[in-house]
Amino acid sequence: MKNRNAWALLPIGVFVILYLSFGIAFEYVLDISMGFYNVPIVVIFLVSLLVACLQNRGVSFDEKLKIMGQGVGDKNIITMILIFLLAGIFVGVVGRSSAESVAYFMLSVIPVRFSVCVLFVVSCFISTAMGTSVGTITLIVPIAIAVSSSSGFSLPLCIGSVIGGAMFGDNISFISDTTIAACNGQGCNMKDKFYTNFAVVCPAALVTLGIIFALSANCETVGTIDKQYDLVQIIPYVLVLIGGIAGINVFITLLVGIVTGSIIMLAGGTLTFYELMTGMGSGASGMFETAMVAILVSAICALIRHAGGFDALLFAIQRVFKGKKAGQLGIGLLVGAMDIATANNTVAIVMANPIASQMAENYGISNKKTASVLDTFSCIFQGIIPYGAQMLVALSAASTMGYSISAFDIIPNLFYPYMLLLSSLIFIFFVPERNKNKQ
Repeated sequence: MKNRNAWALLPIGVFVILYLSFGIAFEYVLDISMGFYNVPIVVIFLVSLLVACLQNRGVSFDEKLKIMGQGVGDKNIITMILIFLLAGIFVGVVGRSSAESVAYFMLSVIPVRFSVCVLFVVSCFISTAMGTSVGTITLIVPIAIAVSSSSGFSLPLCIGSVIGGAMFGDNISFISDTTIAACNGQGCNMKDKFYTNFAVVCPAALVTLGIIFALSANCETVGTIDKQYDLVQIIPYVLVLIGGIAGINVFITLLVGIVTGSIIMLAGGTLTFYELMTGMGSGASGMFETAMVAILVSAICALIRHAGGFDALLFAIQRVFKGKKAGQLGIGLLVGAMDIATANNTVAIVMANPIASQMAENYGISNKKTASVLDTFSCIFQGIIPYGAQMLVALSAASTMGYSISAFDIIPNLFYPYMLLLSSLIFIFFVPERNKNKQ
């Protein structure tokens, strides 16, 4: 703490100001669809990196390059990037039809009056299997709209249930970019983080399911929901899910999913070999920006840490949050504030990782608990903010299908993020963490 230098945090301030300014201008002034996600985030981070390089004149530029290289070359960063790419390839292979098969299978065998509950459960499963909340919402919201129009259920309730289920899987999936970022940033085993997380999210999901059932039980339903499906296509998802829970190396688990998915898609005639290779390429390229953000943030944070910026931030945090439980809340609010600023929970976790790691060491918080708090609170905030990709994608899908609905119609129906926040606070302040070393 002797090397405190608050000015070293300037690059983070520059990033937040530029990103929010461009995002608000694109989204609300120029009325550009998905405005926040059209901001060139890599360019903004490069500007922040330039600011970090211009600071601390007592260190030569060559020495700063060495410091950045050490930050980027960390084993956890390399592991994170490789898992990002493999996860992208997996999603590119299994594609849209597998997820739709799960949804239509459950909707066809479960009575119509439980359709909204099914939408929530299906979204939980698909997002856990695919590791992407935005991808899940893209696939399931059109089905939710069809459920609403054919059965009579409230459209905001249907869409809110899908968004909630999507955030469930985004939080605990083994191939979610948030899980990858949190676990590798904290040097935590994914299986350990999963079990720690599951104890928090399971009660929240069950209470949410009860609320949805209570709200939809008295609705008059009409019509049926029926469409062809192929259950064989969900096998790769199930294998990845089982492999992750069993604690099998994530690289092996993803490779098994990719190979199995490729065989099923080719043998069933769903994809040609060319389409399969194209899907792999597009899936991997979809992760390029996320990987580049991880590299740039690592370089920026290495310079900030060397200049004493993290020491200054930690000193301020520790004056406000006293004790281990308050420290966990501090980590949650830290990543939540970064998510509000960036509207991207993966970026928020990558930015918060080095600070959270030091906080965990100072407060005596285990790495699996830190990773769980980072991932959980980032998903809570991301699931609620009206300008997040999840909300914007859902609204765009509704608009494309001719339905006019606003974010503020859906926000009151986002029961899962609210229940997850409540469950997280209960586990932080009232449930003691298990100590494996206790005799």
